[in-house]
Amino acid sequence: MAAWISKRVWLLWLIVALPLLAGGLASALLQTLARPVPILVFKIDIGTVLFIAGISLTILAAAVYAAASLVQRRAQRTLAESLIEAERSRHRFLRRLDHEIKNPLTGLQAALANLRESHSQQERERAARNADRAVERLARLLADLRKLSDLAERPVERLPVDVPQLLEEMIDAAHSQPAYAERPITLMITRVPWKLPPITGDRDLLGLAVYNLIENALKFTSPDDSVEVRALEDGRAIIVEVADTGPGIAPDDLHSVFEELYRGTNARGVEGSGLGLALAQRIVELHGGQIAVRSHQTEPRGTIFTLRLPISGG
Repeated sequence: MAAWISKRVWLLWLIVALPLLAGGLASALLQTLARPVPILVFKIDIGTVLFIAGISLTILAAAVYAAASLVQRRAQRTLAESLIEAERSRHRFLRRLDHEIKNPLTGLQAALANLRESHSQQERERAARNADRAVERLARLLADLRKLSDLAERPVERLPVDVPQLLEEMIDAAHSQPAYAERPITLMITRVPWKLPPITGDRDLLGLAVYNLIENALKFTSPDDSVEVRALEDGRAIIVEVADTGPGIAPDDLHSVFEELYRGTNARGVEGSGLGLALAQRIVELHGGQIAVRSHQTEPRGTIFTLRLPISGG
């Protein structure tokens, strides 16, 4: 293989040198055949011109070849780096997945052991509740993994979506959860001087992305904190913000919050699959949009997740 590559390189350089060889040969022939009469001085000059032209073309061809080789080497290096990073990401995902699955399984094993060893009805009920929570956590993790996997295969619908109506429905869905039934969520939608235009997309997927952000805000805040959902437009995109006055996200965690199964320092002890933000990011990107986060842990503390979704026809 190495010998073949070496031969190929020599062949390419030989092709590059052809103009120089041709120019030198033409110049030598004209110098040899030229006779010492004034009219042939012009022929000798032509030979010199051909020789110089051969050198110039060779230099040009060599530069083009060198540039192409440089571009190819850079592309190969970029591809190699991308493959290495993809492999690292895969290993990180598998380590996190192992951790996320191990926790509920350990809890389930402990609950079953307590259930077998319990001597009172109260102990049995407590063990059964712990087992139920572990099963629910595992089921939620597997369901979110399936949703994330389905995004790569599921065709994305392209229909008009009324954003204000979608936001209202997702807030109602969050309030339908017993843990968040009494939590106030402020909805702010600009309507002056005109209503928000529709966006084109998959309503179910966009609803899932928004719901995950709202649930995330509720999950990491206390009943005394404020949660706001805001929507406006800038002529090209609908901007949806989900903001809260919670404890904020640590600066070291900000660049990783959208990674699959990543759980920051303030997420320890909080139930969840660790896939909600990754799902939201994937859905927004499938719609040609962007998602970003800003957060402060010092006063005024809080977090803002921002979605930018292209306006239909924009």
